[in-house]
Amino acid sequence: MAESVAHVARRINEIVEEGKDSLDLSNCKLISFPDGVFKVLRSVCENIRVITLADNEIKALSGNFFSIFTELRELDLRGNKLTKLPDAVAEMEHLICIDVANNNFTVFPNKLTDIATLERINLEGNNITEIPVEKLSEMPALKWLNLKANPLDSSSQLALQSPHNFDVLLTTDS
Repeated sequence: MAESVAHVARRINEIVEEGKDSLDLSNCKLISFPDGVFKVLRSVCENIRVITLADNEIKALSGNFFSIFTELRELDLRGNKLTKLPDAVAEMEHLICIDVANNNFTVFPNKLTDIATLERINLEGNNITEIPVEKLSEMPALKWLNLKANPLDSSSQLALQSPHNFDVLLTTDS
């Protein structure tokens, strides 16, 4: 555990000292986003464009996370234990890409459809059965949606087969 804490501290210090625009806390055995990180990064939050929290054990993110990192362009949350995203995710005015593959979502995170800048959504390897295809079709920037390895119901599968302004990746049954 002490090794993980030291690892997180080193990565955070790099951002503050070197003015980096990305924060990589992947594989740090995190169960949540540490509150102390908000305090340390307060002066540089607006410079952070990319956050990677992949392959941890995060079960939830607070709405505070999204209200502090307002300039995020990319957010990588794959390989955690998330079941939902807070409503505050909809306030991410600059987010282009979100990766929540291999989590525990059973319901599509509908607030993602409120992000006008979002181009790429990766939901591969969750347990989502229904997709709000109509709302996704109304997203102005969406280019790519990965829904592989989700047990989509037949109506969602059928709706996703018709032409859209974005590419859809699905698991095909052979």
